[in-house]
Amino acid sequence: MANRTNSTNAPSKKTPSELDEYDFELPRELIAQEPALKRTDSRMMVIHRITGQMDHVSVRDLPSFLRAGDAMVVNDSKVIPARLLGFRSQTRGRWEGLFLREENGIAELICKTRGTMQPGEEIVIRDPEGREAQKLIVVAGSERGHMLLKPEPNIPWLELLDSNGRVPLPPYIRDGRMTSMDKERYQTVYARNPGSVAAPTAGLHITQELIQRIRAAGVALVSLTLHVGLGTFRPIQTACLSEHKMHSEYAQITEPVVKRLASCRAEGGRIVAVGTTSARTLETAAMSGGGPLVPWTGQTDIFIRPGHQFKAVDVLLTNFHLPRSSLIVLACAFANRDLIMEAYRKAIEQEYRFYSYGDCMLIV
Repeated sequence: MANRTNSTNAPSKKTPSELDEYDFELPRELIAQEPALKRTDSRMMVIHRITGQMDHVSVRDLPSFLRAGDAMVVNDSKVIPARLLGFRSQTRGRWEGLFLREENGIAELICKTRGTMQPGEEIVIRDPEGREAQKLIVVAGSERGHMLLKPEPNIPWLELLDSNGRVPLPPYIRDGRMTSMDKERYQTVYARNPGSVAAPTAGLHITQELIQRIRAAGVALVSLTLHVGLGTFRPIQTACLSEHKMHSEYAQITEPVVKRLASCRAEGGRIVAVGTTSARTLETAAMSGGGPLVPWTGQTDIFIRPGHQFKAVDVLLTNFHLPRSSLIVLACAFANRDLIMEAYRKAIEQEYRFYSYGDCMLIV
């Protein structure tokens, strides 16, 4: 089916592909432009993998679907205000950059401007109030708008971004335009390790009060880290899933967390992954250990698709994702494609809110 959320100049006739099985038609009005008034106001569809039953509740009901002895795993990565706006000193032409990574004071950014920037050229950054605030010097360029830049004078990049950056909202939320509210709401309440350019959105529904209720129910809360990269916005382009190459992202799961999860499993508890980023990190660490979960740090490009045998995830909390994306493919791998696509059909029918600021599903 055609996807109303994406404009395309594709011809009317095309060869069917494996990816077409993960497509769906979504009315634009169901793409959430603002978060729910309260995080736990969001709706939650509970999908029972064995029976196919679907319950329609709210996020505040989450503790009733967990069991004493379970362990809930969250991604504690913090979204950095990675989007910078400014102008080129020499031409006064508009410039926009998205911070990706930094090493030894030199950062890689994706830059958009007219013409070609040269090494040594100066960029003037404007802060969120529009004031001229910081200078950047072009160190080198690379392919597809990727540039290396350094601050002048030299200051830590995280400090520079915190003072002058904007939250890099996905393009389907207000065309990426940030409001003052987004700095808080496009961030989980447990975020502590700066590094993501997009939020691990399943966790946006969770509040400190809900965490207290979950712990009171006998469920442990543990954290890992996966820094969400720019590739999270990219749809799959290949017709065959096996040909798709995932973007690489930094992830870490520590030894104390691994021991806690091993104890949970040994005592009959379930591992509840909050979000696809937590699930991907857990499965990366399990595959690294040849089955058992082991401590792991590195760059992961794991692409979880149907046929994957989950080793470290028993329950998955996840949002409603973009069609033809690696995220909806992961959800279909965890349950099964027909069940998940039926859940999406019902979500549209019952006007669930979709994507980052939207509602969620709990797959048990």
